[in-house]
Amino acid sequence: MRIISCDATHDAAWNAFVDSSPRASFYHRAEWRTINEQCLRLKTAYLGAFDGDRLVGVMPVVRLKSLMMGNLACSMPFVNYGGAAGENDDIEQRLLDGAADVADGWGVDYLEIRSQRHLGPEYPCSEHKVSMTITLDRDPEVVMAGLKREQRHEIRRAFKRGFVTKWGPELVDDFYAVLSESWRELGTPILDVKYLKAVLSAFPNSARVCVVYAADGTPAAGALDANHRGTFEGMWLGMRPEYRQQLVGYVLYWELIRTACEAGGRLFHLGRSTKDSGGEQFKKKWNADAMQLYWHYVLRNGSEIPALNPNNPKYQLAIKAWQRLPVSLTKVIGPLIARNIP
Repeated sequence: MRIISCDATHDAAWNAFVDSSPRASFYHRAEWRTINEQCLRLKTAYLGAFDGDRLVGVMPVVRLKSLMMGNLACSMPFVNYGGAAGENDDIEQRLLDGAADVADGWGVDYLEIRSQRHLGPEYPCSEHKVSMTITLDRDPEVVMAGLKREQRHEIRRAFKRGFVTKWGPELVDDFYAVLSESWRELGTPILDVKYLKAVLSAFPNSARVCVVYAADGTPAAGALDANHRGTFEGMWLGMRPEYRQQLVGYVLYWELIRTACEAGGRLFHLGRSTKDSGGEQFKKKWNADAMQLYWHYVLRNGSEIPALNPNNPKYQLAIKAWQRLPVSLTKVIGPLIARNIP
């Protein structure tokens, strides 16, 4: 068994493993290395476990470093999960050990592993995040019929507002306009639109953009998600504040679910949510179950589990200040900050 740092010459074998492994996800694909290195200028280590010449496990690791967030490594930043994916637990442990060695070599304060399974007591763990997951059906009306009557009523009310849904990568700028306002409202710095365009370019057959327009043609809500082996991954979603009360979220979510069903999807991960948050409660209305996410840590230099979340009082002042900035300004300075917030 060898653990090596893979490069572009391994991409075909890497993605072949990811496509065949039940433990791997969309976020393990090799294209993310190029996206993070070229778009965000981040250092990466894509660890492959080889049994002879056969690739039997993978684990991507990305380094982020800034004065605000510190010096850290993550698998995987900006997305819902990552971690080790191998043919068995032993292989994954070898990859985890290799990732810890990389963290040592980089001299980071800690390594964050966003895992879909618990890795054991030797890894300190935070369980504050869940992935809200819907079971789909090839007939979207079956999913609709399973919703509570009040939920179906709200969906019908929303569609009567005159919203129009469109699909296509060419809508990314309209989507970004919505996302920028939505994230400014949350007090969250936004990544550059070039990052979203790079994701769409890297995954032309699986990533998709949906934008819901108001009756007057204004982009009101939007989402970017991707299909991996029949599982749809909700990555980024936003709504303009003035259209929330018009129930635009019901149109957006239903259109995402309906089209995923028609595409033959089996599951829809609506994206991660903080436990007991408003986002989790809204997603439960769609019969979504909470799949626990395990954010494990390899702590170095006596560090503790980090609290990089909006509820940390340390960041409240910065969040409130960000919410008062013009959206145009957040688009300029946001990417400089967001590239180092995992």
